[in-house]
Order: sequence, then structure tokens, then C-alpha cells
Amino acid sequence: MKRLANFLVLSLCAASPLMAQETTPEQSAAEQSAEIYAKGYDKFRFGGYGEALANFMDYGINRYTRPEGNEKTHRNSISIPRFVLAFDYKFNPKWILGAEIEFEAGGTGSAYELENTENGEYETEVEKGGEVALEQFHITRLIHPAFNVRAGHLIVPVGLTNEHHEPINFFGTSRPEGETTILPSTWHENGIEVFGTFGRKYARFNYQFQVVAGLNANGFDRNTWIASGKQGIFEEDNFTSPGYVARLDYKGVPGLRIGASFYYCADAGSNSDKADTYSSTGKIPVRIYTADAQYRNKYVIARANMVYGNLGNSAKLSEANTKLSNKSPYSRITPIAKNVVSYAAEAGLNISAFFKGNRKVPVIYPFARYEYYNPQEKGEASQIMAKRCQVSMWTAGLNWYALPNLVVKADYTTRQIGTNKVFGTGKYNSENEFSIGIAYIGWFVKK
Repeated sequence: MKRLANFLVLSLCAASPLMAQETTPEQSAAEQSAEIYAKGYDKFRFGGYGEALANFMDYGINRYTRPEGNEKTHRNSISIPRFVLAFDYKFNPKWILGAEIEFEAGGTGSAYELENTENGEYETEVEKGGEVALEQFHITRLIHPAFNVRAGHLIVPVGLTNEHHEPINFFGTSRPEGETTILPSTWHENGIEVFGTFGRKYARFNYQFQVVAGLNANGFDRNTWIASGKQGIFEEDNFTSPGYVARLDYKGVPGLRIGASFYYCADAGSNSDKADTYSSTGKIPVRIYTADAQYRNKYVIARANMVYGNLGNSAKLSEANTKLSNKSPYSRITPIAKNVVSYAAEAGLNISAFFKGNRKVPVIYPFARYEYYNPQEKGEASQIMAKRCQVSMWTAGLNWYALPNLVVKADYTTRQIGTNKVFGTGKYNSENEFSIGIAYIGWFVKK
């Protein structure tokens, strides 16, 4: 943690401020609230974002099958990680509809049903030709800059990547690996939210508070902790034990954003598909703490984040999950850790900014990122943690902004398995890959 803090301080001190934007006293409360969420259009807007990615790897597909880790081999892949369509509509200046539909990976999709008339067995129904998810669908009531209400299908703002998941908000060709391993990404649930901004100038804050569908302990496993516990694979979500989410962002210094978030679900076991799955386990509480920061100006962009998670009754939960049905959509790979951790930092330098506005110089950011994550950081007394889940990794590459909202990316990543050393190797084979990608984001039509 000390290494991460030192890196963050150095990165943030390297940049100079941008001009801050403030609302004028003449604006109505609804107009000021619109500055938070819905500025830039009068009636509706339509757009989205998307990515295309190619990976060239020197490792196999399962590091757990060999004593030395992943087999040293060569394999390549190409994919469309996501294509997202977004639509916002103002019924009037105070009532706003927002929606996003995500087409992910271009693969096949299926839906699951729990047939209680057949002894509670799972059945799979192929319902769609591609992975299609409703990422957002909500109605917002703008009331006052300090207090607004939103209800529907919401982004859960836990961590840096969920809150800022669009592809221009991170340097790498893929989303930060640590966060997206142990947390759902993009994390979205049904629920209600209050949000707003308060303070002025150097004492300005944004906040969010949500009550959403809680995590389902059926989906927890060894490799991804609670990430697969996000609901949405059934037509209805269990709401027996809601998830409570709070996020606070400091935005008083121009160019600087510092955020923290907290998630709590009192009993993820009570959100299980079958009510008796964890009847002898006791409550399964989930607590997640995150902190992140970003500083940017015309010369540099620097980001850092950390995640710490705590899961109650993890040993009994692990025992119960090994007994899940073979037909269930869940992994059953245990043990599930009591504590997990992830932290990362990245910084990129804008080469064109040093050429005094010469438009012939392309906007290129060389960058470097370090990540450490471990979904098996610590178990309960009876648990043996899998060392191969521990990853220390470096990524370095280039981001070329061909347009302000269109970026071409290339990077090289090396993972050291079974170690927490920033520079050093573990006892298992390293995993190396080269990746290239292209991504965009934008509003195509606004009125």
C-alpha cells in the first residue's frame, strides 16, 4: 500500500490545473441539477461507445493444471468486447429518461429458469443470438443540485472502473484487470438512487447513495470472489437482502478527482436462487471498500485505485457452494476467500502538449500501469488459499487519439504469478501478451 501511495503522490504532483466550471447564481435548481447529469442537449440525444480488440499471448488457458503454471504456448484471439447504444430523453427539464443497451463479445446468449416443479432443477433456454444486456434504464427527477432522485436499472458506482467504465477512461486495451477480476464489471443492478453536489470552489463534492438488488452468494467462487454474484441471469432479481452503496467524490481542485465508495450487503445468502441453500451457514455479509483518484491537465493523466473486500462465513459458504447443482450456471470452484485486495496506478504523458499547440503533431500518450490483485488474499483459519490467484503485473503502451473521442491503443502486459513483488517473479510461469485495439465514444445525434 505504501508503494501505491508514493506512486500516486508523484503522479498527481506532476500535472497543472485545468479551469473549473461552476454554475451561475441565475440558474434554477433544475437547471443547476441538469449540469450534473444532463447538460449538452435540449430534448434527446443518441450515441454510445464500442471497442474492438486483438490479443497475442504466450500462455495457455488454465494455469491450475500444471505444476509450473500456464503452458508456454502461442495463441491469439480477436473480439468485440462491447458495443453499447445509449439514449437520453427529457420529458421536461425536471424528468429525464436514460438507457444503455450493451452487446457484449458477439457471442451466444442464454437465459436460465429455476423449475421448482421439477425439484428445483435449472433449465437453460437459448433466447437470443448474442449477449445483450440492459446496462442502464432509469428515470431521473431533478430537484436541486444537492438532492436528486433516480430509479430503475443503475450503474453501481463501486470502484474506479464501474463509475468510469467507458474505453477512453483507461489507457489499456482492456479494463483494469484487478478491479474487474474481483468486482462485477460493468456492475449494474435494479434499485433507487439519490445524488447531487454540494459546496463550491475548493470545497466541492459529488455524492451518490443507492439501495439496489444485493449480491447472490451462489455466484461467489475462488477465482473472481464476488464478481459473478451480480444478479440478472433470471427474469427477476432477489431483493431479500439489498445492497447499500455510498460514493463520495471530491472535485474542488481543478483537474483533480478523489473518490471513495462503500458497499454493504447484510446477507448475500438470502438472495440465493433456492431459499434453503445456506440455511445452515448463517449470514453471509459482504463489505467492499474502495478509493481512487485521477489528476489530469494538458500534459499528463494519472490515475490510481484500490479495492479491499471482506466476506463473512467464507468457509461455510465454500462448503455449501461445492454442493450446487451440476446444472446451475455457477462455477462451484472453491475456496472462497474472506479477504481480497486490488490496487493499481497508471500514468500517461501527452507528447503533443510539448509542441506548443502544433496541430501536425498527433495526440499520443505513452503510458505505464502497475496492478496487484489477489482474489485469495486471506481465508478463514480452515481455508488454504490458492497462490496461483495472486498476480503482480505491468502494462506499457501507447494511446493515439486520432480524434478526441476515437482512440487507437497498443500495449504489452506481463503478469508474474504467485508473488506480490512489484519487480520480481513468482514460482509459476509468467504470462505475457501484446494487444491492439480501437475504441470510440460519442453522442451521434443531439436535439
